[in-house]
Amino acid sequence: MVGLPYDFLANPLGAVRLSFEKAVAAARPDVDPPAAFRGKDWGAVDLFRDFLFEQGGLSQVPILDASTIRWIQPNTLVRFRGMVQDMLGNEFYIGAYKDGSIWRANKFTDSALFPMPPDYETQLWERHLFHCVPIPGQNSWTVELSPSPTVRDMLGCCTSQHGEKRRREEDADGVDLNCSDHGDQTSPSSSKKQKEDEYVCHPSHSSEELVNHVCVLQQSNVVHFDTSSLSCLVKVYDMPESHIKLNDVLEFIGIYTFDPDLVIHKDDSDDLMDDLMEDVMVHLPPSKVPRIHCLVCRKLAVQDFLSNYHVIEPLPGIVKGIRESLLGHLSMVLGNDGLAAQCVLLHLLSRLRARVDVVTVGKLSLNLTSFTRESASIFGNQLTAAIQMLLPFTHAIPLTVEYLNTATLKPRKNNQTGRLVAGVLQLAEGTHLTLDETHMQAGVLDSNGVENTRLLKHLMEWQMVEYDFEYYKLEMAADVQLLILSEGKSNILPADLVLPFRPTAVATAVNPSAEDLQAWRWYLATLKSLPHSSEPEMHQLLQDELVSAMREDRGLGCTDLNRLLTMAQLMSASFGEKALSLEHWQMVKELERLRKERLKQTGLSNQQQ
Repeated sequence: MVGLPYDFLANPLGAVRLSFEKAVAAARPDVDPPAAFRGKDWGAVDLFRDFLFEQGGLSQVPILDASTIRWIQPNTLVRFRGMVQDMLGNEFYIGAYKDGSIWRANKFTDSALFPMPPDYETQLWERHLFHCVPIPGQNSWTVELSPSPTVRDMLGCCTSQHGEKRRREEDADGVDLNCSDHGDQTSPSSSKKQKEDEYVCHPSHSSEELVNHVCVLQQSNVVHFDTSSLSCLVKVYDMPESHIKLNDVLEFIGIYTFDPDLVIHKDDSDDLMDDLMEDVMVHLPPSKVPRIHCLVCRKLAVQDFLSNYHVIEPLPGIVKGIRESLLGHLSMVLGNDGLAAQCVLLHLLSRLRARVDVVTVGKLSLNLTSFTRESASIFGNQLTAAIQMLLPFTHAIPLTVEYLNTATLKPRKNNQTGRLVAGVLQLAEGTHLTLDETHMQAGVLDSNGVENTRLLKHLMEWQMVEYDFEYYKLEMAADVQLLILSEGKSNILPADLVLPFRPTAVATAVNPSAEDLQAWRWYLATLKSLPHSSEPEMHQLLQDELVSAMREDRGLGCTDLNRLLTMAQLMSASFGEKALSLEHWQMVKELERLRKERLKQTGLSNQQQ
């Protein structure tokens, strides 16, 4: 059996180099290969795609995170899942250079694959830079385990990686290894700043010394990384800039670069603009922030974080059984409050579907009232824990005056460093946010507290988060489910649905089985993504009923009607139905009747609902 021509896992740069040489050799004599390859792939990415998705290599690629960075070797293939926290613009780099009569590629790496000769012809290429962080609020059950190597595998990885390095040095045929005098070059008329660092290369050691030396250095340099929240600087090639947006959740498969032998060489340029503009890369040094040179990236949906997820048609019989078991679980968590369990289920199935004029369609924020600090410590904690086990991204905030006065909720741009400083509300699409107001005590909100209150209210009403770019404000669209636990109706956060909480028992143990959890996660992820529609006859019936309801209750407004329609669509979705039916509309009307009765019993008038 013939083995793979490349070692994609341990020596991906070798595959890049050999595929480039093959492409150059196959090019027509009248074509300049480097110019033809600018902004394009010469076949290297296709090789990796075939290995990853056709030959089953994806499961062999280690996942780069805080727990695996201790043993993953530089210049190897890795996977990284994260959220785009900051978009750092574009970077020019020497994509190819001519070594004598031979063109060599410099793609997917921070330093040259071969030592650069004193005089060489170069091609300046461009790549996109993204600062990516672990997904805020990602729950531990969604974290995919990385294939763990043996010590022999780790040493073999070191040997393979540095064997490639030795071959490159031997191929240099005695050329001076000091490459500090040959940094990247850019056109004086270019409006984009070239950011590629220059490095000083060091001579190689013997194989045995090199293996020990590199492994020790790798372990000793791990302490420079923030292992509690490992972020990465991702460099993306040959891709339209609009393909990746701020706060997108993606999986990057690429070459991880970190070499403690490399010493950053600072440019002594006296260019006035360089002196005035502080390079953003200074604040993301390679000794603290790993680099990933992306070969393949893909946007991730909620389903991608569920283990053993299968795309199955949500048949009514299957869905009904899962719905009943999930409602039973939520009811147990909520002290046998079945009405609250039904409202929580609709809330968990909600998502922003569209923006029509000033109306946000599909969202359903929920305010459970009548909590005390004691009941919140029991039922509130149980509900928060249950939601964490059901949804991939969740975040809980004990809301207090002190928190509002001191927290940084709004993301802001630091124009001195060129970095976007994350705020609490910079969240991935589909995140669930629980706000517990039972901790709130009397106090005075300062200017920051008032601003944070406004930001939370704006997010709840419009699903928008304001970003501060110092000289201007920019609103970014969000899709966050908000649940408020409070003693009375929240005066800070006006939720779409308000329901007094009435538990009648305390569950001794709420420990669902792994099979139940898997089924409930599938249920929520699948039905939440179902499209909504309505037949013309049903649409006319709803219109007539809503007009009749407004005649009976003059207090009903457009917001209330929009909420009722949203609840009806979510009720249909909870049964796996794409179209609203009369039966489900009647269920929503009964749910609304019971809710209003409970509100009246609690002393809340229609205007306070």
